[in-house]
Amino acid sequence: MTTIRDVSKLAGVSVATVSRLLNQSGYVSKEAEIAIMAAVQKLNYKPNNIARSLAGKKTAAVALMVPDILNPFFPEIARAAEDAAAAEGYTLVLCNTDNSPVKEKQYIETLINKQIDGIIISSYTIQPEQIIALQDRSIPVVAIDKPFPNYPIVTITAANRHGGELAVSHLQAAGCSKIAHISGPTHVHASRERTIAYEEICKELPWFTPTLIGYGNFTVAGGYQAMKDIYKKHPDVDGVFAGNDLMAAGALKALIELGVKVPEQVKVIGFDGVRMDMVYPEITTISQQIYSFGETAMNYLIRLINNEPVERKNYEFDVELLHKGTT
Repeated sequence: MTTIRDVSKLAGVSVATVSRLLNQSGYVSKEAEIAIMAAVQKLNYKPNNIARSLAGKKTAAVALMVPDILNPFFPEIARAAEDAAAAEGYTLVLCNTDNSPVKEKQYIETLINKQIDGIIISSYTIQPEQIIALQDRSIPVVAIDKPFPNYPIVTITAANRHGGELAVSHLQAAGCSKIAHISGPTHVHASRERTIAYEEICKELPWFTPTLIGYGNFTVAGGYQAMKDIYKKHPDVDGVFAGNDLMAAGALKALIELGVKVPEQVKVIGFDGVRMDMVYPEITTISQQIYSFGETAMNYLIRLINNEPVERKNYEFDVELLHKGTT
């Protein structure tokens, strides 16, 4: 499929210049206009957003709502979504909700008032009825990280339970005989699925006890404190599965402070696959292929905006083990 990037390349101008001309949103020189329109004709580029603009129904803007922009998972999602949006002539508006349902509702109302073309929503608290209400107002929505079974909503999630199984199995294969788990928030779907995977594998093993599970709230500080608490109760632990990479980094910091050698004495694995090159040893993780995750979410959203057929269901992304220094 021809994209706005193809047009810009052939015309010898930037994507932003092409977008300004097609959306009539700024100055474009006569020379650039001639080159762009020639490229559009040669490539037979027909962006549906032009027709929508003429109908007075578009702003050429889409939104991404995230719960915590400080979690490196979400900036990587945002980068991918922005790239995919720009390739089709859309501007991305980033909304950080701070895990606040009140702030979330305020953003939604603001986006409605600004006639946003569509929204990608990552939220731990949003209800399916809120998304259906947006769709009823002709605002396309794609939800990420949280499925809504039995509702006609496009959602994209990772294979969280399978990823948890991969993590625990990897630690077992590496020789770990007593594995702890640092869980994220219990009300978060992804966190819950990863914890269930750990429990299903470990709960019948003779060494298992509920006190091997700590809670780190998806933060470095939370992972650090949970690791300290677990190690105080179980100094013989030799493997740790953290529910995300930030908590894994916190666990690694705690173990180093305690004089524990990683991976010689305790092996650590995280989840997400975020870029953490500054951490040493580098953290073994279960990768969600974050860029593809965000890019796919935006591509589905644009298809919905353009009234193209998209089955309204959950699309589950596969995950993969990235074996690095902590195991």
